[in-house]
Amino acid sequence: MIRLVGVHKRYSGRAILAGVDLEIPSGGVTFVVGRSGAGKSVLSRCCVGLVRVDAGEVHVGGERIDGWPERKLNELRRRVPYVVQGSALLDWLDLRQNVCLPLTRAVGLGVAEATARAEEALAAVGLSDLAESAPQDVGPGARKRASIARALALGPEAVLYDEPTTGLDPAAARRVDEVIRLSADRGATALVVSHDLASIARIADHVAVLDGGVIAFWGTGQQFFARREEVAALRRFFFQDADAAS
Repeated sequence: MIRLVGVHKRYSGRAILAGVDLEIPSGGVTFVVGRSGAGKSVLSRCCVGLVRVDAGEVHVGGERIDGWPERKLNELRRRVPYVVQGSALLDWLDLRQNVCLPLTRAVGLGVAEATARAEEALAAVGLSDLAESAPQDVGPGARKRASIARALALGPEAVLYDEPTTGLDPAAARRVDEVIRLSADRGATALVVSHDLASIARIADHVAVLDGGVIAFWGTGQQFFARREEVAALRRFFFQDADAAS
């Protein structure tokens, strides 16, 4: 579904991505983890052209997209939406209206069809009862689920999630995880940037560890935990061991 080949990205002379090779399987939940500042969010944004790569190739759905103009990238982002950490809901619209907005503005649906799709998406994330609530009147977990509903209403091929459970209490985080897992099981491939070990244990099919600008570990969720003392990149992530031998 998503494939990065030899991707490089530098900021202020520093190599953030230094030859990333990564292939995200279709229809599952893949986590990208790493220590703070490792470049996880940069990597995920490269997948839909929100960050332009300096070198390398980015393929989505069998198409190479790193050279696409912004117009085509905007079309791609409707197929592969990016759910930001802060939810980015509009305070003057209720949750249903927030979900409807990209359907009417970007997709061009009529109000009735957009409303029906919005209500279906809100039901899928357990927010039917809060559809007419303003974002500021619901909790952070509900806001996060509403932002996911907005993405799912587009009928995406994949969804990119940036730290979806950060700042949530354990119960709210679990509900968000359940939504991500359910949407992946229904066919929307999930790429999740996170450091939430509980979420990884609950829903990860695969885990990629970004360390030193490259993917230093790739494996299943079970392998990620089982090999944490064996693989240098995992030791650095789990134990913040900067001196671990590579």
